[in-house]
Amino acid sequence: MSTNNNGAPERRGFLKALGLGGAAAAAAGIAEAAGPIRADAVPAGTARKENEADRLKARYQGDSAHVQAFYRTNRYGG
Repeated sequence: MSTNNNGAPERRGFLKALGLGGAAAAAAGIAEAAGPIRADAVPAGTARKENEADRLKARYQGDSAHVQAFYRTNRYGG
C-alpha cells in the first residue's frame, strides 16, 4: 500500500481559501449588524450649520437653464 500526497497542497490551499471566505463573510455580517455606514456622514463638530436665512430660502429654481433643458429633453411641458 503506497501513500501518495500529490494532491495534499492543492486541498490545503482550497481549504484555506474556504476558511478565509467564511471569516470574511462573518466579518461583513457583524459590520452590517452594527448598522449601515452613511457616505455623507459628517462629524458634528465639522458640519456646516444652516442659519435661519439658509433654511428658509427657495432652493428650486424652475426657470434656470438646466431645469428648462431637462423639461425640454423629456417633454414634460414645462
